Amino acid sequence: MKNEGKKETEQAKKPEKTKITENEINGNESGKQSFEVDRRSVYRCVQCGTCRSVCPVFDVVGWESANTRGRMLIIKSLLEGRPPSEDMLPSLASCTTCGICAVKCPAGVKPPKVVEAARAQLVKCGITTEAQKNLKSTIMTYGNSFGETRDRKHWLSEVERSQLPEKSDYVYFVGCFDSYRYPEFAKKTFGILQQFGVTLLPDEQCCASPLLRTGFKEDAEKVMKHNLEQIRKVGAHTIITSCAGCYTTLKNNYPEELKVISLPEFLVEHLEELNLKKLDLTVTYHDPCHLGRHNKVYDAPRKVIQAICPLKEMKYIKENARCCGGGGGVRTGYPDISLELARNRLKDVPEGVDYIVTSCPLCVRNLRDAGGDIEVIDIVELVAMAME
Repeated sequence: MKNEGKKETEQAKKPEKTKITENEINGNESGKQSFEVDRRSVYRCVQCGTCRSVCPVFDVVGWESANTRGRMLIIKSLLEGRPPSEDMLPSLASCTTCGICAVKCPAGVKPPKVVEAARAQLVKCGITTEAQKNLKSTIMTYGNSFGETRDRKHWLSEVERSQLPEKSDYVYFVGCFDSYRYPEFAKKTFGILQQFGVTLLPDEQCCASPLLRTGFKEDAEKVMKHNLEQIRKVGAHTIITSCAGCYTTLKNNYPEELKVISLPEFLVEHLEELNLKKLDLTVTYHDPCHLGRHNKVYDAPRKVIQAICPLKEMKYIKENARCCGGGGGVRTGYPDISLELARNRLKDVPEGVDYIVTSCPLCVRNLRDAGGDIEVIDIVELVAMAME
């Protein structure tokens, strides 16, 4: 595995959820509610500037409009009658939605939710970046974020595909990245999960995270409806995913009835059954924003790693971990900013480690593209090494 050159105040105990209701999924207009900016959050911001000190984009760009306070002021001006315009996009579209501002905000504001809602309002006004438009078009045309025409299960042989159980209580939601950019991750993950009776969806499509993060809520609902139909066809009540973006979307935006588990959470429940051997390695761990800060999954990946080898922590970890720069549509829309954020994150890597481990394929990609000296791997690769 080679790096891919140098070329994505404590909050409430449970993260705030923006569920898509059954009425919305099924297109029941009488049950639909408009997706509005949360005025209370906007006006709760006291403009203290605490977020300035932690916003990763502001750290790179330096514009006041590119930190959380600046974005909140722009959104406030929209609520007070300022006409929406493309001038707002460099501010509102460059947020990675990493959530560190929400963790640090002394007033308890949750800016990522406000920014996503503002993006949705701009989309309704026809104001988007070209990158946003192209990403939306690609997902709606091909069912994935890369414009791939290959079967989503191409990483399985025809025989393996024919032997997939049609019904199961458990489904592995692979995601776009592992399906098309890291099929070796998908194969290793499914190889483990199959032992526990897990199957795949007949026709999985993008989870809709990129659409939700960039403001295309109505399009997201269509994709989510399709995936829900697939889940119900299989009869599954539990979804397991190894992508942090898929995890937060399935857990917090799909209807309540689904139980969603991240791969590290599943693995830590089955450590004894996996019979992992100790490896003569030392690794560090990068917390993905949408697995860690947004959903508080901090301990499970660390327990899995420590069952295999010593863990040497980064400078900033858990709720203080710096963003890799890949999320919120920033990798697609502002690739230079995205890679600079990844390079900043690599500065937190301690000396004397063999690998940087993470639990998100987008983090893997962005950190690899930043061109560091230490190889970045997914947690399933570490587990696979320990199972050989």
